[in-house]
Amino acid sequence: MNIDQIMRAAPVIPVLVLEEEMDWAALAETFVAAGLPVLEVTMRTPLALEAIRKMSKVDGAIVGAGTVLNERQLGETVDAGSKFIVSPGLTEPLGKAVLQSGAAFLPGIANAGDIMRGLDLGLDRFKFFPAEASGGIPALKALAGPFGNIRFCPTGGVRPETAREWLALDAVLCVGGTWFVKAGDDLATVGERARAAAALAA
Repeated sequence: MNIDQIMRAAPVIPVLVLEEEMDWAALAETFVAAGLPVLEVTMRTPLALEAIRKMSKVDGAIVGAGTVLNERQLGETVDAGSKFIVSPGLTEPLGKAVLQSGAAFLPGIANAGDIMRGLDLGLDRFKFFPAEASGGIPALKALAGPFGNIRFCPTGGVRPETAREWLALDAVLCVGGTWFVKAGDDLATVGERARAAAALAA
């Protein structure tokens, strides 16, 4: 799948910062059953690579790695089964390495210069990050103006109650959300949140 297909697969991509051991396959199955098959596991915790290995084997799950900062992490996450790579920013060395790896790529951008660097690499799908801190919906509307064919996944500060406003923008294909898995949650609770988010596509 290319990054456009991945971004169109569901309205919300759960951005998972995994702090506690869980049954990773069951977690992925919960999201897939709820209608959110695209899962971003961030490389912010030591559990991330093992979670990607287990989750990527689940039927219907499209598992990627987030907070990928360099080529070493890129190699680790692709080896673990990541189908797509998300980075908080865009550098030319990482961009070229991801494109060579064959993984789909969703780099973070916050301004026009970032977008233009991405265009130079042949990219036209970006994560707008950190979305709220970078000016929110007014900022993204202003950025989208000069770049008519570019599409975005706003992430960072997007909340369940604001997600629909973001998704209403023509330039937005999906949003990234961090609200799905909290300390002590059971899978039923996660599934409930995921179903509510999947319903935003209606």
